This record gives sequence, C-alpha cells and structure tokens, in this order.
Amino acid sequence: RALLAACAAGDEGAATALLRAGTDPAQYAEETGASCLMLAVAAGAESLCVLLLQAGAPWNALDRRGRCAGEYAIDGSHQRIVDLIVNHAVQCELLLGAAGRNERLVPQKPPQQQGAPAADAALPAAGESEQYLSRSVRYDGDRLLDEANDAVMMEWERPLMEAHAQILCAEGRDRRVLNIGFGMGIIDGLIQQFGCATHTVIEAHPSVAAKARRDGWDERVNLVEGRWQDALGPGGAARAHGPWDAIFYDAYAEDYSDMRELHSMLPELLVPGGIYSFFNGLCPDNIFFHGVICQLVQLELADLGLACEFMPVAIEVAESEWEGVTRKYWHGRDTYYLPVALLQPAEQEEGEGAVAEEAAPSPE
Repeated sequence: RALLAACAAGDEGAATALLRAGTDPAQYAEETGASCLMLAVAAGAESLCVLLLQAGAPWNALDRRGRCAGEYAIDGSHQRIVDLIVNHAVQCELLLGAAGRNERLVPQKPPQQQGAPAADAALPAAGESEQYLSRSVRYDGDRLLDEANDAVMMEWERPLMEAHAQILCAEGRDRRVLNIGFGMGIIDGLIQQFGCATHTVIEAHPSVAAKARRDGWDERVNLVEGRWQDALGPGGAARAHGPWDAIFYDAYAEDYSDMRELHSMLPELLVPGGIYSFFNGLCPDNIFFHGVICQLVQLELADLGLACEFMPVAIEVAESEWEGVTRKYWHGRDTYYLPVALLQPAEQEEGEGAVAEEAAPSPE
C-alpha cells in the first residue's frame, strides 16, 4: 500500500515512481474505501491529483461512506481541485460518449463490508421505463406512487413547476407549449394559469392518461397517450401540433440515453428562439455528480445549437414528505438548478442577441 501512503502524504515524487513501476492507481484503503485520488485530494496535492487522473485513477469511485473524490475536495475547500476533477470527468464523458454512461454515473463503492449500505442509483437504470409502464400506479393524496411505492410525482414539486412554467410561458399568452409527462398535472395546471396559444401533453402511462381524461384534460389540451418516442417520431400523433415555442420534459423512469434522444430532436421540434427545460433530477444523490452531468448536458445542447443556463431556485423538502415512499429522488439540498435552453436561430452570429450563458452548477 505504498502508493496510498504516498498519496496521503502528498508525496508526488514517491507516487510518480510507484506509478511508473506499474502500481495500480485505482487501489483503495480496505477499511475506509478511500482511493489514492481521495487521499491526494485530502492532502491538497493538486499536481499529484493531475498525475493520478492521467494514470487512470477513477474520478467516480466512492468510499465506504458513499463519498467521491470531488466531495473530498469540496470538504477541504480545494476549489482548484474541484474544478480539475469536474473538467476531467466531463472530458471523459465526452470522449466515451453515451454508451455505458448510466453505469459510470452510478458509481460503485468498494466491495462491501458487513453491514455497509449499497450505493444509491444516480440515474434510472436502463429498462426501468418499460417496467414502470407495466406497473399499476395510484394517486395517494398529494403524491403519485407506483406499485412499489416509488414516487412518480409529489406535491412538494409545485414551486419548482411554477418556476418552470413561468419560463415556458414567459409574459405572453401566445406560445405553443409541449409537456412530456403529465404525472399529477401540476405543471399543466400552471401553464393553463399563465396562458398559452396551444397546449400539448404526452403521457405514456395508461392509468395516468386515463386519469387525465377523467379530469377533463382532453378538453383543455391536445392530450396524446403513448411514449413520446412514438408520438414525436415521423408521423407521430403529436407532430401535427408542433413545432413548439416551449417544451418541458419530465418523463418518469427514463435514463440519460432517452433524454439524449429527445435532445437530438429539439432542433426540429422547437421554433427558432424556442425554449426547452426539464425536471433536473439528474444524479440527485450527489452534488458533485450533479454538477458534472449538468455541465455535460450544457455542452451537448450547445452542440445542437441550444444555449443552456441553469437558474438557482431555493427549495425545501421536509423529511416527513417521504413517509411511505420507497426511494427519495431529492436528497438534502436546498438549491435546485433549473435548466433553460434557447434554440439559437441558425443565422444568429455569436454575441449578437444571444442569451447570456451561465455556467452549469459547479460544486463548491
């Protein structure tokens, strides 16, 4: 364990010699699960961290407490190292692409010791959407639950949905708005309240769509039942109502590849100058991973011609909200980063009327 000792001491010379000799940079301390990178971060050894990352040390490993190297840097107020790891993580994801991204963003702890908790999922697992659509759901007071008591939507989201709806509808009532994922209809009620020219809703779960019809939503909006992948595909039932001035995405249990597929369609679904937003529950368990994936989304949207910024919104969720719910999808954070993406007109030159782009949330 010489490399672990060298990293804990911030001894770059000793670590360099060991790495050149073939020592594994991914090793970790058995008792704590702290990796070489975590120990170097704790020591504040920035150049050693660069060396370890270049040698292949995993940026997304978790120790036995479920903490990653980025959180070690945050705890130690090593902002330069925070930025270093974030930038490295984003570049890795851009190079590796979408394949396997869900697994990389659901990092695993070291082999578990007796009684150690399992790592929480950062993103929905592939195939979870199909399982959800085959399950029954029920409206339980101010929340929508599936048969496993996982929360599909909850009333505490209302302030967030109001902030989203204000962005989508802006000050006018002339926008054509598309919402993907009805759930409890919270954002749809707010869109109706703020006003719009046309309002289209796509809902994939048969029971949720049936509830929307019973509540009369098919008389207020263009209600399309089915998966958005079908409804927005060539000849899909929703395409006749587009293109749209504003699109909101909040489809339950879909993974990052689904979101990425929707993103690839945005240039043809939105009018130039159109707005796109989504419920930002990406990597909710870990603020560091959340910052990484937000920056990744920002870069990928930029490649599609959408300038994306993240607006901080204060939010408070009482612990009592989760009583009877199997899994939390919001974990101890008081700031929500609301994404707002603007489809830039093709002829618009950079700097001429473009939306000022704020950086994605950076852990600090």
